Amino acid sequence: MDREKPRLGTVQETLLIPLYARAVENRKEHALLRDPRAEEIVVSIDYDFTRFDDLPSLTGALLRTRLFDRWAADFLSEHPDGTVVEIGIGLNTRYERVDNGRARWFDLDLPDVIALRRDFFTDTPRRTMIAGSVTDEPWAAEVASQAAGPYLFLAEAVLPYLDETDVRRVVDLLADRFPGSLLGLDTAGAGFFDAQEHHDALSKVDARMHWYCPDVVAQLADWRPGVDVVASHTLTSLPPSLLTRLPVPCQQMVSAIAAQKPPQAEGYRLSLLRLP
Repeated sequence: MDREKPRLGTVQETLLIPLYARAVENRKEHALLRDPRAEEIVVSIDYDFTRFDDLPSLTGALLRTRLFDRWAADFLSEHPDGTVVEIGIGLNTRYERVDNGRARWFDLDLPDVIALRRDFFTDTPRRTMIAGSVTDEPWAAEVASQAAGPYLFLAEAVLPYLDETDVRRVVDLLADRFPGSLLGLDTAGAGFFDAQEHHDALSKVDARMHWYCPDVVAQLADWRPGVDVVASHTLTSLPPSLLTRLPVPCQQMVSAIAAQKPPQAEGYRLSLLRLP
């Protein structure tokens, strides 16, 4: 079988970490989530995924994805004809997991990622891939011209890799173009940001985070007064309604970590915000 060799930039290479996490998890009897598509894609890519074997942070990536999936499902439950925009889509398969058959989806990422993604996915009348930088305005104009709101923007494992100036540009772009929209994002505080060189997964790649954000609520409220916090969690303070649906061993692991309150876990936060 011919395998696709990924030609990705430094930051873009990080998309292979959560992809592998979902593929490995899919093989388990009691999985955090099911993603047979991820397993198929990993087999088709010529890359040394073994560097990520047995890393604890893979579970963290899966928990993050479960929460983002929940936010998407809740949004579609309330707005079945709404629009979901995945910023920095990578090789994610959230559409396959939570699409309701009615919503409009846009998959945004840099050109090298979209080129790789097109080897495994195709556009449909309801789902469109866009090659471009999230900091540039044209992609937003394309979304606005093709789909009405309400809008949910999901930036999973994306914004921390940008400089703060670029993160602010993204927030301004979303708030100006799509007022009242929801934005799901993750942020790195001190415990997580300062440990990158020793992080079990990030230490295996060259990419590093640049946006340090110890308080996303205060930061974004300073940039855009009127930002509303819909939800905000660490990986050890997930919503009980989500936590109780996880396999029991995973629940026990999360509880054990929560009791220890390690700085790395407490310094990483997942938030859902409503933009003014």
